[in-house]
Amino acid sequence: MKEFTYYTPTKVVFGVGTEAQVGALVREQHCKKVLIHYGGGSVQRSGLLDRIKASLDAAGVSYVELGGVVPNPHLDKAQEGIALCRQEGVDFLLAVGGGSVIDSAKCIGYGAANEGDVWDFYEGKRTPTACLPVGAVLTIAAAGSEMSNSSVITNTDGGWKRDCSNDLSRPVFAVMDPELTMTLPDYQTASGCVDIMMHTMERYFNSVPENMELTDGISEALMRTVMANARILHADPKNLKARSEIMWAGSLAHNDLTGCGGEGDWCTHRLEHEMGGMFDVTHGAGLAAIWASWARHVWTGAPQRFVQFATRVMGVEPGAADADTVERGIQALEQFYREIDMPTSMAELGIAPTEDQIRTMAEKCIPGGSVKSLTLEDRIAIYTAARG
Repeated sequence: MKEFTYYTPTKVVFGVGTEAQVGALVREQHCKKVLIHYGGGSVQRSGLLDRIKASLDAAGVSYVELGGVVPNPHLDKAQEGIALCRQEGVDFLLAVGGGSVIDSAKCIGYGAANEGDVWDFYEGKRTPTACLPVGAVLTIAAAGSEMSNSSVITNTDGGWKRDCSNDLSRPVFAVMDPELTMTLPDYQTASGCVDIMMHTMERYFNSVPENMELTDGISEALMRTVMANARILHADPKNLKARSEIMWAGSLAHNDLTGCGGEGDWCTHRLEHEMGGMFDVTHGAGLAAIWASWARHVWTGAPQRFVQFATRVMGVEPGAADADTVERGIQALEQFYREIDMPTSMAELGIAPTEDQIRTMAEKCIPGGSVKSLTLEDRIAIYTAARG
């Protein structure tokens, strides 16, 4: 095992109707003014935004608001939020939405609390030394940003999609009402389930000689639980129990619990980030489209991890050779993606990158990897295989 530090400061308030507690939760932070940050019109149409405002009013909390966050959240919207925070004296950020909104709020928090260009933090040129506190009201189970230290932002000037991971941005609280996810389109629900699984898989697939058995068991149970409940929601989108299981799994998948004693790879996310930056694809669907090609390319770097995944998670009977077991495990996951209408190639995702575009994505993709450190040629080969 590897030494680790496990840090999860986020207070979780989970259950139906828990958004009514937002005012009291914010008041506990002793802030002067809140920025309510959200995406499109769904939080308005559903009445959620009005309920949150009423809760803040009842708690005597002053606020301003900024909507308009899009999937693969844009840097320019965060910069608008930074300017608004400085103008209004905002000292607390309340993100109402999914991972894109929470990530945008974290970016605003970095920018408002530090001097200079906030994009520097995402390019790795500087490290933030402060962040305005962030609270989250989760409406989409997927990214896990409500408990993580990660924020992913897209700079549309050049199509760069980059992340900044720092514990300063971990939300101080997360309000999680699974009923709020009931109205999500099926595609978004399924995409979220893939993202949740992948946050665990990125940690699970590593080359550490001896991972912690308990961490492996938690990871494997989480992945099996997500697959089982994703299938339920595909047939019965209004199933509240399944919604609850998926929402809690999303948080546990990305609060670092499933990485204790191991080492993350994160190459699938890095490869997908370039797809998202160039083609603006739905993140979870992009992950589904690229993962199998990555797995087939790198599995020999950690064969026992892939065999363990195939047998313990996908229920594959061990074959005479590891290669056979691994391949049937990969195929079983691809079949699961198809069952919930997720793509297994870029063609199924609806994009057809040219060879020049593949090379551009491969060149922009951040190198690295635990199972296999991907060279430029490796990245080109994976993208080419995933093209379909």
